Amino acid sequence: MKPIINLKFFILLFCFFLPISYLLTVCLPAGPANGGAGWLIAAYAEDKIVAIVNSDVITRKDLIDSLNFMRLQLSREYKGKDLEEKIGTVKMDILERLIEDRLILQEAKKNKITIDEARIKSRINEIKKDYPTDTQFQAELMKQGLTQGDIEKKIREQFLMFGIVEQKVRGKITILPDEVTEFYEKNKKDLNSGEVRELEAISLETDDLAKSVAYNLKLGAKLEDLASRYPLIVNKLEIRSGEELKKDIEEAVSKLGINEISKPVRIDDKYYIFRIVSITPGKDLSLSEVGGKIRDLLFEKKMQESMVKWLDELKKNSYIKITQD
Repeated sequence: MKPIINLKFFILLFCFFLPISYLLTVCLPAGPANGGAGWLIAAYAEDKIVAIVNSDVITRKDLIDSLNFMRLQLSREYKGKDLEEKIGTVKMDILERLIEDRLILQEAKKNKITIDEARIKSRINEIKKDYPTDTQFQAELMKQGLTQGDIEKKIREQFLMFGIVEQKVRGKITILPDEVTEFYEKNKKDLNSGEVRELEAISLETDDLAKSVAYNLKLGAKLEDLASRYPLIVNKLEIRSGEELKKDIEEAVSKLGINEISKPVRIDDKYYIFRIVSITPGKDLSLSEVGGKIRDLLFEKKMQESMVKWLDELKKNSYIKITQD
C-alpha cells in the first residue's frame, strides 16, 4: 500500500520545484501593470503538478513538452492525418510514459551513467538535415512550442535512459541456438517468404487524365503508346504480403489479378492507376534463411518481458502519486 502523501511535504515540494519567476509573479497583485490575471492563470495551469515520482515532480508543462517533442520526431516519418493518428495513439499513455521515464532517469543518475555531449550535437544535426535552413528548423521548434534547449534536454535524457537500460536489462539478455531451433520447429509451417506482387504505379496530374488512361489500358492499349500521348510517370513497385500499405493503395490493388487495372486513386495531389505485372507465391523457408529473424524476434520478446519486470520492480520500490483529476 502506498503511503498517504504528507501535506506539509507536498507544499514544500510544490514550492521547491516551481520556477523562481513564477513564485515572484504569483505574489504580485493582478492589474494592468502586470498584464492582468489571465497569464498568471495560464502559468499556473502549465506549472500544475500532475504527478510526483520520488523526489521529482511532473507538471502539465512536462506533458505538453513531451507531446510536442513526440510530434517533432514523428513528423520526420508521418505527415497530415497519418501524423495526427500516431499522436493520438500515444497521447492517452503519455503520463504513464513520463512516470516510467523519470524512474529510469533516476536509476541512470544513481548508477552514474554519463553521455558524450558530442552524441547529442550529432543527433541534433541529424534532425536539422530534414530542414533546408537553420531558420526553418528554429521556426518549426517555435511552432511546436519548443526551443533547441528543450530538444537537447530530451535527447540527453533518451541517451541516459538507453544507457541504463543497456546496463540493467538489454545487456543481460541471451538467446541460445537451441531456442532458435525450437522456435523454428514449432512454427515451421508459418515461416513463409510470403507472396510478392510486382506492379506498375502510373501517376497523372488530373482525375480526367487518369480515367482516360485507365479506360484505354482496359481496352488493351499498350502503356508505351499511351506514354507518348499522355503526361504520365510509371514506377515499378514490389509489395510483399504483410507489408503495411496506405489504405487507399491496399484497397486498389488487393483484389487485382495479373494485368488487371485499378480504378484511379487520388493520393496527395496526384492520381494513380495500378496494374499487377506478376504475382510470386510464397515459399517455405529453411532455418538458415530465417534464423537471424527468429533470434531478433526472441530477443525482442525477452526484452519486453525483462523491461516490464524491471519497471514493475522500480515502481514497487518508489513513491508515485498521480495528482491530476
